[in-house]
Amino acid sequence: MKNLKSKLFFIYSFIFYVALTFVLLLISWQILEPNAYNFMVKNFSAIQNASDRIVMVVIDDKSTSRYRWPWKRDLYAKVFEYLSKYCNTELIGFDAIFTSLDQEAPQADKELFNTVKQIKNLVVGFSLIDEKPADKEQSELYEQKFYDKFGVNIEDKRVKYRFPSKYGSFSKYPKAYFDSVKYAGSVNSTRLPSNGYMVFNDLIVSLNQKYYPSLSLRMYMLLSGADKVTMYDDFVQIEKTGLKIPTTVSYNGLHNYIKFYKILDRTSYSFKKYSAVDLIDSLENIKNGKPPVINPSEFSGKIVFVGANAKASAIKVIDAQPTPMLHEHPGVDIQAINLSNFINKDIMKISSLKFDFCVILLLSILTFIIISRFSVFKSLLLLILTSFCYLIFAVFCYRHNFAVNVVTPLGIQLVTMIFAYSYRFIVEGKNKEKIKQAMGKYLSQDIMKSVVKNIDDIKLGGKRANVTVLFADIRGFTSMSEKMTAEEVSKILNEYFTEIEPIITKYNGVINKFIGDAVMAIFGEPIQDLNHPVNAVKCAYEMLKKVDELRDKWLFEGKPKIEIGVGINTGDAFVGNIGSEKRLEYTVIGDTVNLASRIESYNKVYRTNFLISSSTYSYVSNIADVIKISEVTIRGKAKKMDIYEVLRISQTEP
Repeated sequence: MKNLKSKLFFIYSFIFYVALTFVLLLISWQILEPNAYNFMVKNFSAIQNASDRIVMVVIDDKSTSRYRWPWKRDLYAKVFEYLSKYCNTELIGFDAIFTSLDQEAPQADKELFNTVKQIKNLVVGFSLIDEKPADKEQSELYEQKFYDKFGVNIEDKRVKYRFPSKYGSFSKYPKAYFDSVKYAGSVNSTRLPSNGYMVFNDLIVSLNQKYYPSLSLRMYMLLSGADKVTMYDDFVQIEKTGLKIPTTVSYNGLHNYIKFYKILDRTSYSFKKYSAVDLIDSLENIKNGKPPVINPSEFSGKIVFVGANAKASAIKVIDAQPTPMLHEHPGVDIQAINLSNFINKDIMKISSLKFDFCVILLLSILTFIIISRFSVFKSLLLLILTSFCYLIFAVFCYRHNFAVNVVTPLGIQLVTMIFAYSYRFIVEGKNKEKIKQAMGKYLSQDIMKSVVKNIDDIKLGGKRANVTVLFADIRGFTSMSEKMTAEEVSKILNEYFTEIEPIITKYNGVINKFIGDAVMAIFGEPIQDLNHPVNAVKCAYEMLKKVDELRDKWLFEGKPKIEIGVGINTGDAFVGNIGSEKRLEYTVIGDTVNLASRIESYNKVYRTNFLISSSTYSYVSNIADVIKISEVTIRGKAKKMDIYEVLRISQTEP
């Protein structure tokens, strides 16, 4: 029944632990882990500079202070003309969307569209929107035209992870712009729902079962000459280069985590940045025969991203997202980072759910083992060391572009610690109850301590051991008790036993039992003492002195004269538990015990107080003054034997 209760207690505790762990997992993954990810990325992953192969041209504060926002599109045309005509760029990415014509400056639109039409290495942005189209037929017609012109070969081989797209339609280009542009990529972006940070790139978006690459992916395909992308459950593969990009899926599309780089000093950018107005001025200077503000060689063989982000202008132009690196990270820089990730194969991998559970399980099991095997202090030190080692492991992983959970495993370890320590203390409390039950079977504190050490192994049986047994008996106790009340007798006995018990303990002895007015003590077991015969003799000698003191006190109080007789024998005996399964007694039995009792009884015959056997005398001959009593007949013994009366000992301290 008790075993059943213990099992049920463990089962209920474990169920509670699992439930608490599950709740913590949900809270941690949704709230704590995203912030931990940001911290680890900023401090341990983004530790290298971005490639200088990519640069950016930004409509910044300097640009908007010269030309008021919104810009006329002939200004864009000048930027693109300078880059395409004079700079020998490798590829240009335009992180912006035009969805309408400028009715006030149609000539400016015409200049832009004509310029764009001449550029063969320009990829522009487009966007999908949530709204359903008002004219479904026209929308479907535009979608088909868009896919026919800008679509790429994206094959879907996913089996498990498919979600319907949330997007309803395109944010449409003006027709003239549509006709001018040669390549396009999505600039849709998704923030992490839990904390609003942008940590991944919308690699592929979809509308009506047609798939479109991001701006950065489209640029990578052009740079590498790849013409096919294949989507699998956990990654996207670029067929020509073999690049595998780990992905996660949502209603917003297929995402890859961004590997961020260091932010350049005193900027908000990972790449070298040029002001758009300086390119316009450079173009005008070249046309007027003057040296350019920015030498075209700065952009030779470079991948150039063009975008807008101006914070200080009268009309703010903020194209920025919160990322682990910056609260307002320019969108054009994020697009460039994505492309750099693909080119340099700086791929950020995220630990799988299976990996996370294995780590959590391993830490939990290790925590249980440590707490169960070591003391509280040692286990705490080991657990702190374990947590520190895991943090070092997490830092190592982030430095190698592998993002693991940081807070969750340590949080689960903390819950496991609380549960394990609580369970341990509860179990120890139950063990104390066992000890209380065991106390009813034993009288000696020393025996109780031995029981505590082996609380789960209390059983019948024992061992043979060399011990010294001491018997002490009050002389004339029967006649004395007849003349006194029971209360008076009890008071004298209690005072006597109270005074001699510390003496026996002092010499490593254990009181085995009180037999009426007699005391039986054991030396050598269960307290291990190689010098037990000497200590037993010293103990008896001090007991006799204490009785002398008590006798004087009792005579002064009008109580009867009391004397004791002591008998000691040393030899092998059986030491252990005897009795039944329900009632045990820790004792010593054998001829050694019987002989000690009979030697004590000879004090009456020879009118002595302190007798020892020849086996005991062999150990104490150098410290004890004795009188030999030769050839004593011991009841139960065929041969006569010598016993010794101890008169004094030369040394009283153990």
